[in-house]
Amino acid sequence: MKIDHVHFYVEDAKVWRDWFVHHLAFQTVGDRTTSFHTCTEVVKSGDVCFFLSSPLLPTSPVAEFLRQYPPGVADVAFAVEDVEGAIALAQMHGAKILQPIQERHIGTASLKCGKIAAWGGLTHTLIERSLVICPSSFVTNTNDNTFTAIDHVVLNVAVGELARAVTWYEKILDFQPQQAFKIKTNRSALHSQVMISRNGSVQLPINEPASKNSQIQEFLDVNRGPGIQHIALRTTNLVSAIAKFRASNLSLLSVPQTYYTQLKQRPGLPLSPLELEAIAQQEILVDWQEYTPVGTQQTAPLLLQIFTQPIFEQPTFFFEFIERRFQAQGFGEGNFRALFEAIESEQIKRGTLQ
Repeated sequence: MKIDHVHFYVEDAKVWRDWFVHHLAFQTVGDRTTSFHTCTEVVKSGDVCFFLSSPLLPTSPVAEFLRQYPPGVADVAFAVEDVEGAIALAQMHGAKILQPIQERHIGTASLKCGKIAAWGGLTHTLIERSLVICPSSFVTNTNDNTFTAIDHVVLNVAVGELARAVTWYEKILDFQPQQAFKIKTNRSALHSQVMISRNGSVQLPINEPASKNSQIQEFLDVNRGPGIQHIALRTTNLVSAIAKFRASNLSLLSVPQTYYTQLKQRPGLPLSPLELEAIAQQEILVDWQEYTPVGTQQTAPLLLQIFTQPIFEQPTFFFEFIERRFQAQGFGEGNFRALFEAIESEQIKRGTLQ
């Protein structure tokens, strides 16, 4: 299993196509589709592929979605080896089948796909294909790809639903639980459970609020239900990418410089002073495994992460950009806490957290 593509439902697909191209250096794909009721644009970077759909008529499924939820992720599509088996497993465990398996032919390629309901307005399309969905031959601008893959997708669910969501992904899609986090500050808290596909290619952290004023609760209130909070895009040179994004006026979460003073006090910092200065200039979060034996700090697994402001009008969906060095796996608790505190600062500015 792997993520095939992510489908956003937005008010104007062409505007958001241009946003991805301008701000994140995505490339447009030439095989975009438009039906009589829905306009769909496709953008990609490396193996990352996004569909962007907007309504042309009130009868569009996108219009129906936008009447219930703000713009955001409507579907996370998974490529699977055996779609019949995947749909049968989902059905056996009580998943709602929204679209039975259909077979389509696109040129010489063929695909079989079905769709199941997930949490809130989120759905999962399951796809068995003989050709990737965004073939490079259709890309109009073949620049160097900024991103290599979707690193993870984060789902927010209501208080008390975390255990149910974990069980659902275990039974329906054969995911396995990995790291668990309980993040708490003086103001708010959340619980999180990372789920991972059996082949390790898909990581899905699931969050629930652990306090009434949690940023997860704010998301649920504004989103009018569970949904995808953010998507992490992996890159091989985060400092360079963020410098480029800042030049395009992309809005990013701020990190105080005191954060980097504290970093220097942690044992085994696996960065040269010059590297740390460049990272601090771009306000990137840093985390590493402190238990790495003495003498091997320069190859300690290292996570570099940074987060955008919410990209839509409401404080719901945002992007994360991540670089993993020296086979870094999972999620660093230090970065998780730093993100939580940074979003708390934005909540205070909005007046939603006292």
